[in-house]
Amino acid sequence: MGTTTSKSGKITAHDRAILDLKVQRDKLKQYNKRLNLVIAKELGIAKSHLAKGDKKRALLALRRKKFQEGLLEKTELQMTNLDELTFSIEQALVEQQVFAGLAAGNQVLKELHREMSLSDVEKLMDETAEGIAYQNEIDELLCSRLSIAEEEDIERELDEMLDNELPNVPAKSHNELTAEAQSALQSQDDEILDQGSRLRI
Repeated sequence: MGTTTSKSGKITAHDRAILDLKVQRDKLKQYNKRLNLVIAKELGIAKSHLAKGDKKRALLALRRKKFQEGLLEKTELQMTNLDELTFSIEQALVEQQVFAGLAAGNQVLKELHREMSLSDVEKLMDETAEGIAYQNEIDELLCSRLSIAEEEDIERELDEMLDNELPNVPAKSHNELTAEAQSALQSQDDEILDQGSRLRI
């Protein structure tokens, strides 16, 4: 769990509280390690006395071990409580920051709404609709004023514009096209005659 600091970078009272909780948790962890060492030591002593046949001292070592185990359970519970408390505080701070962000965003939204009222939007939509209607009237008026001849001129001008945009193809005269066609037909006739003579041979 990371500590939560203020936006200005200064350590707040909340930060100090979280830090103190984590320091206490770390101290409990170290204490738990020492308890585990003591428990292991007492168990070893009990086994040693039992091996020597000294049951009384073995029982005494086991009682000390049991006492240390009770302390270990208490410290583990305290560590769990500290972790939960630290998490709750950090979570509350995050929620506080989220709430502050939502409040700031809501304030900005209200200011934008004041700058752009509903009446202003309706006025803009009406003006836009009026502008579109006016342009449609102009278009209809222009179309109705043009004669059939003028419409034909416009269509012709459009065709010329389209022709100018197409790639230029070299134009050939009628005589050139006719000569090329006759030459092609003569070549086909010669080829047919040649094939016929081969067949007769």
